[in-house]
Amino acid sequence: MAPAILSGVLVSEIGLRGGISVCGSLLAQLGATVLYFETPGGKAGVRTQCAAGKLSLLLKEDGHDRALLEAAALRSDVVLTSSDIDPPQFHVKHPASPANIVCDLTATGATGPMRGLGLTELQIQALSGIMDTTGFPDGPPVACSIPITDILAGTYCAAAVLAALRVRRLQGIGQTIDMALLDCAFAALGPFLSSVLTTAQGGKSRLGNRHPTVAPWNLYRSRDGWVLICVGNKGQWERLCALMDRAELSTRFATQAQRMENVSIIDEHIGQWTRQHTTAGCIARLVEAAVPCGPIAPMDSHPREDNLAYRGMIRKTRDNASGEEVFVPGSPLRMSLTPGSAPGAIPAPDQDRRQIERLIPDRPPGGPAPDPARLKPALEGIRIIEIGQYTTAPLCARQLAHLGAEVIKVEQPGGDESRTWVPHLGGRSVSFQLNNADKRSIVLDLRSAQGVATLRQLIGTADALVENMKPGTLAKFGLSPAEILRINPRIVYCAISGFGADSLYARRPAFDMVIQAMSGFMASVSDGPVPLKSGISTADTMGGEMAVVAVLGALEFRDKTGLGQYIDLSMQDICAWLTHSAWNGAQAPSSVGRLMACSDGYLMVSSSAGHLGDPDFGAEMKRLTRAEAAARLTARGLDAVPVLSVRESSLSPQVLHRRLWFTMPDKDAQWPVLSSPIRLTATPARVSRLAPAVNADGDDILSGIASPRTPVRTRQKNARPKAGHP
Repeated sequence: MAPAILSGVLVSEIGLRGGISVCGSLLAQLGATVLYFETPGGKAGVRTQCAAGKLSLLLKEDGHDRALLEAAALRSDVVLTSSDIDPPQFHVKHPASPANIVCDLTATGATGPMRGLGLTELQIQALSGIMDTTGFPDGPPVACSIPITDILAGTYCAAAVLAALRVRRLQGIGQTIDMALLDCAFAALGPFLSSVLTTAQGGKSRLGNRHPTVAPWNLYRSRDGWVLICVGNKGQWERLCALMDRAELSTRFATQAQRMENVSIIDEHIGQWTRQHTTAGCIARLVEAAVPCGPIAPMDSHPREDNLAYRGMIRKTRDNASGEEVFVPGSPLRMSLTPGSAPGAIPAPDQDRRQIERLIPDRPPGGPAPDPARLKPALEGIRIIEIGQYTTAPLCARQLAHLGAEVIKVEQPGGDESRTWVPHLGGRSVSFQLNNADKRSIVLDLRSAQGVATLRQLIGTADALVENMKPGTLAKFGLSPAEILRINPRIVYCAISGFGADSLYARRPAFDMVIQAMSGFMASVSDGPVPLKSGISTADTMGGEMAVVAVLGALEFRDKTGLGQYIDLSMQDICAWLTHSAWNGAQAPSSVGRLMACSDGYLMVSSSAGHLGDPDFGAEMKRLTRAEAAARLTARGLDAVPVLSVRESSLSPQVLHRRLWFTMPDKDAQWPVLSSPIRLTATPARVSRLAPAVNADGDDILSGIASPRTPVRTRQKNARPKAGHP
């Protein structure tokens, strides 16, 4: 059996934020030993699922436990903290040792005018713009009951830790990672930012179940319920029109811009058709026509969906604290040689104290760091081939590019479909630009023998291949996973699809909202009679993020063993995994915050005080601006933050200070660019160039294929760096 990717890596999970526990859980799934330090108050909202498979120690307020914590921080490979909310007994030096990695997840990061504010999950949803994007156009913002910013940030933390471990192994230096919930939340706003950052009107905020740049994309009434339909390209639109026997619509609204301008008319035509059929009948017809669609999966003790059960995402384990069996999600990291470990038992608080007390003194502390001037980007020398459209594979490849990898984007003749998405600037799609910075482009026609032959040559030179085509597409061209690994036994091949290649629905196309629906996510978010998706593309974003984690982990394994592997990532698995806080009948606490209407928008207010429910009090607040109401509430000892629109968030001092977006010039235009939320302080991720034009680098890439690449030399053991080791 292959060794686990992080075998021998010791992680001290000290921080109290839910995102820290998410990060620790992913590292444990990859084989790390995770020490789960707890306080008597516990880690509310995440303990049951995220503690599974970890070693628990309940910290007492005495000298012995303080010394034990300091020793763990000094001797661990990775320390996970959340310094803005951790109590004093949890505080450790950053870094605790020059050779270890300290990942500090805070609400707003270590810099900027809002640094140090211990903001909550709902406050970050409000300040980032996420809350204002969720809900219906004629209704108030909706707070997502799933702690989405914590989970987004925790997953990015895991990617950052893996990148930092690579830097330490190859360059002999540890570093601090400055991660922020606000950074990760803002990065997830991409589809909205394409309009907000380039048009005067700034786009719409709450769209219900519509998409900000693509149509038709909505939830429609059927004869007995609901059916989702998401049309992402011209071919799917033409097939839907033919299925409805309305072929004239495909001509009348031929372009994406025309469909967006007439979305209400189109939705009415589709609704007339769906109401004639049952949900099952609609889906059967739509699947036959290869149009992305789906029903709403219910959520009770876990998401009820056949494919999730088939892929092993519905698991039972023992909660040692209660003695009961509970449902927990399986690992979404479906990797052929090093699959994410199944969740172990959930430890009772302090059950592993003796084991931890024996473990920590046996590990040596790290040595001194080398000269920082010699440091190189985390992924320098790594070549990634991306065959992707829309969001997931392009997002994954972009983050890897920002970490220093060379990314070659292979496009079909005519280019990535998302190049057509509105809005446009200078005749080019802003959405495409935001998701494809720092890449090189080559066009290959895989329907031709020459195109396939060239792709095979590229695969032979690559360290990783990332794609999000329908499962089996590459196999049609003679490039099955087995053949790709035969061509290049060292390659990491990561395939991202809606439901997985090994799936009950392998041939179904799927987009973000279909996955939100069929994973239990929409059932968890909804608080009314109409199911509701999150405003941000949660499934797409999490699919891309998890792919970064999987690829970085598999590269670590490849460097230790020389073996590549195949990764079968399912967006449905990933989206179900992130709903874990709603499993086993858990409910979001009703006392953590509530919305309050003001004359110019909404506030998110802590609702511990009973008078917030007083109608007279609410009427008074409606006459005030958000700033005036917040001042009055603060004077009464309540926390109140404004629910910002995406535009307001993009112009906020904290966002601008952290340069979460900035502009880069190209000919006559200033293009908006998104920074990477992965903040390695010693080897930072960087954005260096705009997205390429179609086939901009084709000739250069083709001429370089014939020149053999020198493989990156890596250490074969994941040992601690020694003093003076380069």
